[in-house]
Amino acid sequence: MKIAVNTRLLIKNKLEGIAWFTLETLKRITKKYKEHQFYFLFDRKFDEEFIFSENITPVIISPQTRHPFLWYIWFEKRLPKILKKINPDVFVSPDGYIPLNIPFPSLSVIHDINFVHRPEDLPFLVSKYYNYYFPLFAKKSKRIATVSEYSKNDIAKEFKINKEKIDVVYNGCNILYKKVSSELKEKTKEKFSYGKNYFIFIGAMHPRKNVKNLIIAFDEFKKSYNSDFKLLIVGSKMFKNKELEKSFKELFFKKDIIFTGRLSVNDLKLVLASAFALTFTPFFEGFGIPILEAMYCDVPVISSNLTSIPEVCGDAGILVNPHSIEEIKNAMIKIVKDKNLRKKLIKNAKIQRKKFSWKKTSDKLWNSIEKLK
Repeated sequence: MKIAVNTRLLIKNKLEGIAWFTLETLKRITKKYKEHQFYFLFDRKFDEEFIFSENITPVIISPQTRHPFLWYIWFEKRLPKILKKINPDVFVSPDGYIPLNIPFPSLSVIHDINFVHRPEDLPFLVSKYYNYYFPLFAKKSKRIATVSEYSKNDIAKEFKINKEKIDVVYNGCNILYKKVSSELKEKTKEKFSYGKNYFIFIGAMHPRKNVKNLIIAFDEFKKSYNSDFKLLIVGSKMFKNKELEKSFKELFFKKDIIFTGRLSVNDLKLVLASAFALTFTPFFEGFGIPILEAMYCDVPVISSNLTSIPEVCGDAGILVNPHSIEEIKNAMIKIVKDKNLRKKLIKNAKIQRKKFSWKKTSDKLWNSIEKLK
């Protein structure tokens, strides 16, 4: 079988959530099914580390897909011409984009449809593009994969898609994320938080990630509970967020909030494993990979009670209303004061995390691909 795959998000040192999904699944699938030929379709010069096995043929297609106009040119004009030359048996798109004028059976991985529910969080053209094209991508695809039962039901409802067409392929967790020694925790805290305990948030400064309410809740936590705790915000700005910047300037304990920017995986695994707790309270998530990574690091979790998060978190975290600063603050106080609760959450996480692995993800994604034949 000839399998063409959209791998445009595999960019060295710039892997985000969907790119990690692409990397971890394709690395396993291509090595396991060597009898099949894979065509990896990049939009720029690629790194050889993404060519996982000899049965992969890389193809570069310009222009680079930087904004909606170029997305349209790449997927509707340039990509179909290349696919016609390759003549694949199936086309797989881990980021959900599907050329609408190709005859080949397609699998799109639509991780979530936050843009339907929160279009105001996105730049105008991006929001318009997503909300116009993704319903068409979903209808065009012979099959759809998504990362949670919540997203499956959401896609089926909003795009009027038969649920039988949608497969759930949960995300996994990088094996680098694991518990570290007390000595290494102390060294990491010396490097990143002035030797102090800290809560940690991991993600882009996107409005739906709810960083604004988190930093206000942390400020209230500091006012209510006398401690030297810090809050580490790990991630890069996705879009300009003036509201967040305004809220930050008004905080009393702003010096205790540390913006690390984007970290390498080697630093991130240590920073997460050395945290007192993960504070990840978004308004909307299709899965929430940082929750799973924290579980594997034996770090307790405070997260949201909305969308897919209760499904992923189970009873391994404190779930709060992300709209309530008071609930987030109280969860912080509770997890600091109650040692038995921390132990219970970590124990529950060791059970819950077994439900998710990249091996399971890649096996389920391959099952979806096979259904295209």
